[in-house]
Amino acid sequence: MFDTLSDRLAATFKNLRGKGRLSEADIDATAREIRIALLEADVALPVVRAFIANVKERARGVEVSQALNPAQQVVKIVNEELVGILGGETRRLRFAKTAPTVIMLAGLQGAGKTTLAGKLGLWLKGQGHSPLLVACDLQRPNAVNQLSVVADRAGVAVYAPEPGNGVGDPVQVAKDSIEYARSKQYDVVVVDTAGRLGIDQELMQQAADIRDAVGPDEILFVVDAMIGQDAVNTAEAFRDGVGFDGVVLSKLDGDARGGAALSIAHVTGKQIMFASNGEKLADFDAFHPDRMASRILDMGDLLTLIEQAEKTFSQEEAAKMASKLASSKGKDFTLDDFLSQMEQVRKMGSISKLLGMLPGMGQIKDQINNIDERDVDRAAAIIKSMTPKERAEPTIINGSRRARIAKGSGVEVSAVKNLVERFFDARKMMSKMAQGGGMPGMPGMPGMGGGPGRQKKQVKQAKGKRKSGNPMKRKAEEQAAAARREQAAQGGAFGLPAQEDKNFELPDEFKKFMG
Repeated sequence: MFDTLSDRLAATFKNLRGKGRLSEADIDATAREIRIALLEADVALPVVRAFIANVKERARGVEVSQALNPAQQVVKIVNEELVGILGGETRRLRFAKTAPTVIMLAGLQGAGKTTLAGKLGLWLKGQGHSPLLVACDLQRPNAVNQLSVVADRAGVAVYAPEPGNGVGDPVQVAKDSIEYARSKQYDVVVVDTAGRLGIDQELMQQAADIRDAVGPDEILFVVDAMIGQDAVNTAEAFRDGVGFDGVVLSKLDGDARGGAALSIAHVTGKQIMFASNGEKLADFDAFHPDRMASRILDMGDLLTLIEQAEKTFSQEEAAKMASKLASSKGKDFTLDDFLSQMEQVRKMGSISKLLGMLPGMGQIKDQINNIDERDVDRAAAIIKSMTPKERAEPTIINGSRRARIAKGSGVEVSAVKNLVERFFDARKMMSKMAQGGGMPGMPGMPGMGGGPGRQKKQVKQAKGKRKSGNPMKRKAEEQAAAARREQAAQGGAFGLPAQEDKNFELPDEFKKFMG
């Protein structure tokens, strides 16, 4: 969603590089480019004005004028100001002292409240809670049925005594759900309320009645991140009419301009607490302003990547794989282990999304977007078409075996050959890293492999005495050298004549030196 904004900001900062000092003109030009980038991203005008004013004031201050690298200092300022308009510090859920904690979802129809109720239920379950989803949207057709299906997929309980489709009192259902949660010992109640196509008095009154009936600990306003500036207007109307404690952004994986999402926290004074960025129930997490600012500035989001890896990979399994790679040059690491690692990476989500969390990946955005996610499935099919012995010892895979594996997995023979070769290369590299050699092929750098043996090969041998290009002179030099060698062979050490030569005398210069 923020790709266009990221590209514009990256191009702006690129113009600052290499400047040892920033003039007033440089600061004004940079501020103008940032302003255009934010307005094109659909950020609210009051937010843009406040943001640019803060950036220009700080850019003219001591922290930039005395910096060794002014361009990097400006990037740091923009990053900090972005974190500020996104809400500053991460806002956590407030839980009631006595269970159950009541969380009420509010928002317009189509914002994704019902799906988000399931995502929030799954997230709370992962946090060790026992959530109950309550169907209080009795107006929209099949809303109750949808919530039941979503709850079943998330593996959480649902309270839906009324069929919906215009039948039932949502206020009474909300009130009864609290007693039901207490009796069944659910510690969190998530109330899914009805929405409207736009702000109207009936919507506000129903939301206010449910709020008064259950006394929620948190009211979360769910907003579609793709609806642009109207998101800000809707948020202000809900804040004034019903009130809310935090914002949840849905559909953050869309391709619309996402500037409205940057505006809500600043305009309403309420922080963004959660973000939904995909269709799967697991595509949901707490919103971290600092991490989102880093993504916008193409600095990556390694903390989120690490957290996702920790959820997917068990420490015991990781230690087991590391020991296999470290022993006997990684030969214990088989194609079964390789398949297991690939499948665990797929559980973390889309490969293009994972790569997008790495710093600097915005520069190869097109290549990342063109990654075929099915390549992992094809590789898995090839490995599963092998016999257990072939997976354990890939070196035995010859031409006839490759043909059989290719036929079984529905690919070309060359694909099987390429996979096995890539496996050997990957195992060799990972084994070297596991043994503390660092990345191979990088001699002379600490922790990056190469080692002293590789460095010795690169030491140039001393050049011998150059031979003359004149044939006559070269022949004379060769004769003199031959005579010296013959004399040395007849004499003692250092080419001196043997002691038996009685006629030997020291040169006159040496006699004078010896006195």
